[in-house]
Amino acid sequence: MDQYPKMSIITPTYNQEQFIERTIRSILDQNYPNLEYIVMDGGSQDGTIDILRRYEGRLTWVSENDKGQADAINKGIRKATGDVIAYLNSDDIYEPGALMRVGEFFRDHPEVMWVTGRCRIIDQEGRNMRSAITAYKNFLLRHFNYSLLLVTNPISQPATFWRRHVVDEFGLFNENEHLVMDYDYWLRIGEKYPLTVLDQYLAGFRVYPSSKTSSSFLTTFRREHELAKQRSSSVVLQAFHYLSYLCITAAYLVLNSIARLRTRK
Repeated sequence: MDQYPKMSIITPTYNQEQFIERTIRSILDQNYPNLEYIVMDGGSQDGTIDILRRYEGRLTWVSENDKGQADAINKGIRKATGDVIAYLNSDDIYEPGALMRVGEFFRDHPEVMWVTGRCRIIDQEGRNMRSAITAYKNFLLRHFNYSLLLVTNPISQPATFWRRHVVDEFGLFNENEHLVMDYDYWLRIGEKYPLTVLDQYLAGFRVYPSSKTSSSFLTTFRREHELAKQRSSSVVLQAFHYLSYLCITAAYLVLNSIARLRTRK
């Protein structure tokens, strides 16, 4: 066990009984030898608590009111004792073998502060969807640098992990950011530490009609543009990010329209 860094995974959740057990199993079934798993529930009123009780002894969970997703994540990070930290939302999943791959990489590369990998986009049943967006993000990851991050965000949050040193140095997530707290954090870290990209699928990001990605994508991409402008004084990079924002929002509008048409059939 000592050869693998202790890994703390936090799952923020609220009324996600439909998906949370799949999230839990995707973590626990990894059989990672040095795992700490913390679920921060925001006071769910559905069957979430019953599901969590079934896994007592294999995870730690707390159910209490919070001030939103970032607050729940931060509460989990404060409880965490691992050397490597990540959070996985209660509708997303890890790919088999993901934690072992990440743990081995951090063990063998002590100089690396944070890593990310590829991430599938999946539907309610776990089937791959939006393959064009996945391919586009994979292409960007192969050419990743900080300037690119100031233009667009190819980093998939479920597939991203960082060392505790990052938390000690940069602090916690901004609790005033309710949609793009991850992008805000990546901008803060990436300004100092280069991101390592693992050429492997590590996670699945679930998209469905009521998910934040589906319902709030216009606000999300607009806020990313605002954050990038705050981090860069380059008029060129700001212009490219605005063009990226227009293209991405147009693509999502088309994809959502197609999805609605398919639902009606």
